[in-house]
Amino acid sequence: MSLLDRRALLTLLAPLALAACGFTPVHAPGGTGDALYGQITVQAPEDIPSTSEVDSYLLVQNLEQRLGRADVGAYQLDLTLRTRDEGQAITEDSQTTRYSIVGRASYTLTRLSDGKVVASGDEEAFTGYSATGSTVETLAGERDAHQRLMVILADQINTRILSTADLSAAVAAPPPA
Repeated sequence: MSLLDRRALLTLLAPLALAACGFTPVHAPGGTGDALYGQITVQAPEDIPSTSEVDSYLLVQNLEQRLGRADVGAYQLDLTLRTRDEGQAITEDSQTTRYSIVGRASYTLTRLSDGKVVASGDEEAFTGYSATGSTVETLAGERDAHQRLMVILADQINTRILSTADLSAAVAAPPPA
């Protein structure tokens, strides 16, 4: 069997194998992404004092781009954001030439109709920037690193919510007899 025939066979059989194991595309009709898009109200994060308001704004903006914006949705996403700078490269004369920005975002997605937490967790990531150029270059690098970090955290939260959210309806208690 030639390589081309094997690829064609795999292309035909892969969807069947995925369907057999219960795989459902997240953004397919009826998938988690389809059910949640535009249904989540993203709350501004509770900032730890070291976190800037710009980081909070960027995280919410990136999440709303991925999850859709809802003024009043069926779900509420609560966030806590913490960032810190760490010196990574220090010269012999104690000059820091490279910094890492470490970010940690905790999230809780709650269904408003019954108060059930459908997804929660913590995501952590880091980015870095160089402090060897001029002041303007260093400040621009730092600003860019914060922007990249918020994109990374938003991507991680989005992926985790779409892959783990329990959207099963609440089971109603039987009426008293």
